[in-house]
Amino acid sequence: MDFDLIRRLTPEEFRKFADLIYSESGIFMKDSKITLLSNRLRRRLQSLELETFAEYYEYINSQKDRSREIEELLDVVSTNETYFFRNERHFEALINNCLPEIAAKKKEKVLRIWSAGCSTGEEPYTLAICVNECLSLFPGWRIEIIASDIAHSVLDFAKKGCYSGRRIEKVSKTRLERYFDKVPDADGVFKVKSNVSKLVAFSRINLFKDPFPSNIDIIFCRNVMIYFDNLHQRVLVGNFFRSINKDTGFFFIGHSETLHAISEDFSYVKIKDAPVYVPTRRLSEYKEN
Repeated sequence: MDFDLIRRLTPEEFRKFADLIYSESGIFMKDSKITLLSNRLRRRLQSLELETFAEYYEYINSQKDRSREIEELLDVVSTNETYFFRNERHFEALINNCLPEIAAKKKEKVLRIWSAGCSTGEEPYTLAICVNECLSLFPGWRIEIIASDIAHSVLDFAKKGCYSGRRIEKVSKTRLERYFDKVPDADGVFKVKSNVSKLVAFSRINLFKDPFPSNIDIIFCRNVMIYFDNLHQRVLVGNFFRSINKDTGFFFIGHSETLHAISEDFSYVKIKDAPVYVPTRRLSEYKEN
């Protein structure tokens, strides 16, 4: 069967899938996304050799343990486009301001960073590169970078640590030589070195189903909240607040995102024109750089 000829979801079918996706992940799909969702679901239909969207919906709900197929569904609908040093201002702020401040303030010699919604790994590996460039600030410290996503496929890709093309075009020649090895017999493909990969631990975390890591000093959750409605944004940011270290924490979000009218627990501070937030109780102590 030519799966490209499968018709588009009907409005009723779209709403069923959209409601299922919302209930399982908090991702809100507007009616305008019907064509996008239709195209994404066709991939899964082809894999399962099913002929209609209705059959696929029935297949999901007929599973004794449907959690694995729900993972496959969420994997299919997730958008995962990123690259190293995306929004460079964030990483300038991290290197020049946030990491030095944490090193100076924190008594416990543990640095914990969380890349929430890490996609194919470019963000957490970029964070590891930044930490490597500030290692002199953290003698004897334990450094942990948690990288999480809801999609198994992107986590599997990230764990390999191999990148090429647009994904690494913003990596300077110096950094490329210092933190990457060229993959033999693979034109233009580079693999992150162990001094980067050893700092990063990948895991699957559903931001609305699973427990959050605790005592996090730096949270990067960029271009993730845009997929959620206001209610889920409030819940998510509230959970991040409980997760973050209240004395040393920094919360990075995307340039197109804001916490205005979402949370009073965090307050904006301007660092290198990057949208960075700190727990509000720290605002009076914080000196703008």
